[in-house]
Amino acid sequence: MSEPLTPQDVEALFTRSDESFLFARWGRPIVPIVFGVDDKTLSVVKGAIEAVVTLANHKMAETDPELGANLMLFFFRDWQELLEVPDLDRLIPDLAPLVARLEGAEANQYRIFRFDEGGAIKASFVFLRMDDQLGAVPAETLALSQIVQTILLWSDRAFQDRSPLAALPDGGQVILRPEIAALIRAGYDQILPKMSREASHALRLSARLVAN
Repeated sequence: MSEPLTPQDVEALFTRSDESFLFARWGRPIVPIVFGVDDKTLSVVKGAIEAVVTLANHKMAETDPELGANLMLFFFRDWQELLEVPDLDRLIPDLAPLVARLEGAEANQYRIFRFDEGGAIKASFVFLRMDDQLGAVPAETLALSQIVQTILLWSDRAFQDRSPLAALPDGGQVILRPEIAALIRAGYDQILPKMSREASHALRLSARLVAN
């Protein structure tokens, strides 16, 4: 059984390694595009996106007027493949040094966010190098985990010790932990700002968890 999140728990989920607090949610409808998967996996990924966006009471759209697509997910086998994607280096400056750094770290995933003038999320790039570790994760679990970690700007330390997902008692289906689902809903409360650097924002989020 999941324990409710305390205000301290909520604050920690948005407190970064440099001890600064930063919360942000999407400020525009999400327009996803997925690269490197077959039709079956594409359906799974888009289903996960739709489920999490619906949970957040946010919106999706057919196109973004500025970027076309604003949530791009890349599935690949080798980091070098990113250097071959047309125009990706225009969207992500310093792409080659980033690829070299991720290769050196033997990373299998990386997320980049872009923000509008008000600090809300306007775009995200999700890179997944399908090594043996990620390849062993069911598509449904991998997709849900990635979208949950993209729907809000979590701390770089969030979920290091505990996944946002949990397996049902029968050992079958993997679901989003209820307390994380509640926090996502609270984060998209229209009364709250789309971005905050004030740690007191965690208290406002926590109050909405109690209300829910």
